[in-house]
Amino acid sequence: MNPNKLAVSLFFSLAFVVFANGKEAPLQVIDWPASGPTVVRFSLSKFKELSSVGNQHLYTADVTAENLWNKKISRAEFTLYVFDKSKVRIGEGFLSVSDVSPAGVVKFQTTIPASGTISSMELVPQTLPPELQPALPPKAISITVNSVPQGADVKLDGIPAGPAPKIVQVGPGKHTLVFSKEGFTPGTFPLEITQNDVSGGSVSYELGMAAHDTLELRDGSVLSGDVQSMTATEIFVRIGGTIQNINRNQVKRIVLIQRDQPSQ
Repeated sequence: MNPNKLAVSLFFSLAFVVFANGKEAPLQVIDWPASGPTVVRFSLSKFKELSSVGNQHLYTADVTAENLWNKKISRAEFTLYVFDKSKVRIGEGFLSVSDVSPAGVVKFQTTIPASGTISSMELVPQTLPPELQPALPPKAISITVNSVPQGADVKLDGIPAGPAPKIVQVGPGKHTLVFSKEGFTPGTFPLEITQNDVSGGSVSYELGMAAHDTLELRDGSVLSGDVQSMTATEIFVRIGGTIQNINRNQVKRIVLIQRDQPSQ
């Protein structure tokens, strides 16, 4: 008999191999980490459906966990995400091992609720022994960045993030947000993220006073520059180093900033 086809699906921290041996049920083997020496290997039996209501299903599988590390695993916890054939995540389960000596093996069952048929999986560590903490994926949280006025360009650690309001992903450590908007004094905001912070926070930064006069035109456009003089029919304004004259009937409103008197 020809061996069954070998299928390998790679995710962030997943090596997923499906194989068959004679008439035995195929096993689903996940080595963690996916690259480098294997620390723990999970072998899952074929998922069995326990119940279903509509598109909601409850699956179970027998799990064999092997400690392939050279040290005792005091405690290691993993989330097992499951996906349908379109790579859409449809559910998640939980795998945990504790007090497993080198070359030790433990067996248990896991149940996974899913909104569809499971086609592939992804294993993501959540809790590891201190010696394995560096193997955890970098943590990132979501923060909403606002500016007053809105629309300021935002840079995170020197990298453009787009106009505010903006949701940015930030890892633990010290960071710098830089805000800039035409016509306003730019500014920076120091930001520090700890390992215990969670997503959902926000930062609001108010830019400094306008650096230039503002002309709001009747067609909705806004000009930022330095008004030089005005007559009954025209306004002369310096924009980008060039003086332009604008018909007063085109201007809806002018906001003049306060300037220091020129020194004598």
